[in-house]
Amino acid sequence: MCETVSPAVSQGVIDQLFATAAAPVECSEATALLWQHYRLRGVASPLNSERDANFHIRGYDGREYVLKLSHPAEDRAVTDFQSRALLHARAADPSLPIPQLLPRHDGQPYAVVALADGSQRVLRLLSYLAGQPLHQIQRSAAQRRHLGQTLGRLDNALRDYAHPAAHHPLLWDIQHAQRLQPLLDETPDSAQKTLLADWLAHFMQQVQPQLAGLRRQVIHNDLNPHNVLVDPQDHIRTAGLIDFGDMVQAPLINELAVACSYQLSSSENPLDGAGELIAGYHAVCPLLPGEIDLLYPLIMTRLCMTVTITGWRAARYPENRSYILRNHGLSWDGLQRLAAFGPARASAYLQPLCQTKGQA
Repeated sequence: MCETVSPAVSQGVIDQLFATAAAPVECSEATALLWQHYRLRGVASPLNSERDANFHIRGYDGREYVLKLSHPAEDRAVTDFQSRALLHARAADPSLPIPQLLPRHDGQPYAVVALADGSQRVLRLLSYLAGQPLHQIQRSAAQRRHLGQTLGRLDNALRDYAHPAAHHPLLWDIQHAQRLQPLLDETPDSAQKTLLADWLAHFMQQVQPQLAGLRRQVIHNDLNPHNVLVDPQDHIRTAGLIDFGDMVQAPLINELAVACSYQLSSSENPLDGAGELIAGYHAVCPLLPGEIDLLYPLIMTRLCMTVTITGWRAARYPENRSYILRNHGLSWDGLQRLAAFGPARASAYLQPLCQTKGQA
């Protein structure tokens, strides 16, 4: 199939647009790799993933693991960037609830392996974090606050992390939301497309120029409810932050914008649901006034990205439609309500929130 994309979009982003799942990996091959590279034996079960081949391992040693095989098209430097970020964050804050990257039997953090289908992929083994996915539980203000604090701790741990691949092109990078334009150009005309296109134009003209003056660092960049685990016995406590596949160096406030886009409420003020998360984050990783001012438009931009990208991909890869669209409906609903709420009311809510609650 031949697709056309604007020449302004980099090759790396084009690869992300059109890359589909690679040839499936059998559980037997996964367990063979587990023994060959880690001297561990266990039972493998496949995990859902849009690109990589991931397996839940129940080890004969009584422990549980996640075995990951990167997509063959993924840049090896990007895999190294993500892997060493985990090592860096755990060294900076050992009690962070993030996966531990486990070394191979020769001490190396990962290996490049050749599979039966002829592809070469990066093999990694991570500790398995027990917990209940956030999207399966009832939310609470206390839970959101704890999640915000945990995310703030992660960003503090990553503050001085640097890597040559930290600036890699990523479709889900808010600071480069103009890359959505080719996708919107191919989207059928509708009221939804009009709202998306109007906001994208606003972002490019009014928001994007302001990002250059903000604090920048490596961020997780994908704190959606499927990537958060909570303690099954205590739903307030965040038990795990997982899936570091969208990490990138970006304005720090983008981290919070992404997380807030999945925490909007159905009340008159859609930011009510995100308020406690923002306050918890601010208490651990204080926001600067200029960052708070841009939080509303950056949340709006992330919602536009989610609706645009997932709708575009689902139309082209219907076999994976259910997985791709898991956040689509809520994002479109949140975008409409947040647009109606408006920037003035958002600022009137967010500025006092960070001043009165942030250091609680």
